[in-house]
Amino acid sequence: MPFRLLIPLGLLCTLLPLHYGAPGPDGTAPDSAHYRERVKAMFYHAYDSYLENAFPYDELRPLTCDGHDTWGSFSLTLIDALDTLLILGNVSEFQRVVEVLQDNVDFDIDVNASVFETNIRVVGGLLSAHLLSKKAGVEVEAGWPCSGPLLRMAEEAARKLLPAFQTPTGMPYGTVNLLHGVNPGETPVTCTAGIGTFIVEFATLSSLTGDPVFEDVARVALMRLWESRSDIGLVGNHIDVLTGKWVAQDAGIGAGVDSYFEYLVKGAILLQDKKLMAMFLEYNKAIRNYTRFDDWYLWVQMYKGTVSMPVFQSLEAYWPGLQSLIGDIDNAMRTFLNYYTVWKQFGGLPEFYNIPQGYTVDKREGYPLRPELIESAMYLYRATGDPTLLELGRDAVESIEKISKVECGFATIKDLRDHKLDNRMESFFLAETVKYLYLLFDPTNFIHNNGSTFDAVITPYGECILGAGGYIFNTEAHPIDPAALHCCRRLKEEQWEVEDLMREFYSLKRNRSRFRKKRMNSGRWEPPERPGTFSSPENHDQAREKKVGKQKISLLSCPSQPFTSKLALLGQVFLDSS
Repeated sequence: MPFRLLIPLGLLCTLLPLHYGAPGPDGTAPDSAHYRERVKAMFYHAYDSYLENAFPYDELRPLTCDGHDTWGSFSLTLIDALDTLLILGNVSEFQRVVEVLQDNVDFDIDVNASVFETNIRVVGGLLSAHLLSKKAGVEVEAGWPCSGPLLRMAEEAARKLLPAFQTPTGMPYGTVNLLHGVNPGETPVTCTAGIGTFIVEFATLSSLTGDPVFEDVARVALMRLWESRSDIGLVGNHIDVLTGKWVAQDAGIGAGVDSYFEYLVKGAILLQDKKLMAMFLEYNKAIRNYTRFDDWYLWVQMYKGTVSMPVFQSLEAYWPGLQSLIGDIDNAMRTFLNYYTVWKQFGGLPEFYNIPQGYTVDKREGYPLRPELIESAMYLYRATGDPTLLELGRDAVESIEKISKVECGFATIKDLRDHKLDNRMESFFLAETVKYLYLLFDPTNFIHNNGSTFDAVITPYGECILGAGGYIFNTEAHPIDPAALHCCRRLKEEQWEVEDLMREFYSLKRNRSRFRKKRMNSGRWEPPERPGTFSSPENHDQAREKKVGKQKISLLSCPSQPFTSKLALLGQVFLDSS
């Protein structure tokens, strides 16, 4: 019998009709300038509380006004908040924190750390801050962005994670000891997202440092997951990284899987990689066929497609934003509005929401101030300008301030039904939630640059363009400038043919000039010298080998772009019809 989704009567009126551009309760869209200042005040209340009560611990405990280490003793909130400081315009504090991190953060410690969390929060945060340093007025060293203290810190942290990838499958363990590597008794069971969420940070690191090992291990992990999908095109939730066998066979778009799909899309855009995008589009077909019901996404058995959990998880709220990146705006808005009705019902998104019953799931009633629905609102607002999306931002500010604000920051909401609080403020509140809220209400922020302004930077490998926009957010909302990936590349295969043609052209031009001079001087015809170095395939290969051995500044001031099928603009990717 086919599964039928029963929508609670209380939600029916808010789901239909699909009404874009709806005004606020007073008939007008929320005042962006007003809410932008409110969001900024939220940030500083939380940030100052962390500095005063919790630093150098990872995170703030807002109810007891103290701190605790959660993910590895990295002063994590400070790393996670660093690029948010610049987005809010605070360059002086950005500069101060850069110095603090260099003096205080040490990765050579005997700590068991989450490979996934260390990557997205620490490596991602340091890479983003490194690439934004010049914009923040930091005096960068010669060779930037191909060198710098924050880049070296990011590389050191990432190298601590590499032992986790030394498995028969190439899929990483979930936990690694930063001093000793993988513990002998470490569980080999890792969630799907914990395997497939590295390509953005690791490919950026490889491009900036010239060491391919990071991108290589990230790509192998992605491919092993792809090869492990079921016959109906779905992946499960947890897998054994030693055997490659699925341990949890629930398939969906939420917890344990989410950022794997996100990184296929963002990796494709960042790296201009057709294969990664093709992989996501194949998954997208299976997800629509087996998990989507009335613009909700359920959990199903990965081999059979039968419904296993008819629930919405708050982590799934990133999906409309991801849909906007592939240009699927109508479906994205429909799903977003479904999720928004849940927010309106509770003043936040419970971790689990039973869709047929229209209520929370037992022991999953909390809201730890997650950013995902706000993230989707930001992407969709950039794509559509629909004021409904500003209304979500307004509601988020009002709800969080009313329910979660305490004397020392903002506390996790333990239960949305009675607004009980928990003694924790996750670092992602400053890295993601506040950042996406601010960007939703700040249409002229430099992050939204459409290419009208940019900076030209001279590197050891030639000139490159930075700050032109098109930033790719990692799953912790740390923006990566995609142009930076081309600043530090040595001579690549993709440039050789064009450069050889240019050399041949100039060689011919010189020979013609010599011919004219000889003819003018001698009065008789002499054949021009052949540009032999570039005329035969053998010599062409020899010249190429010589170039590999000796670094030269590229003749091209901008890299070639082989991935021409998509154009990313203001949060959308448009397909090239040619």
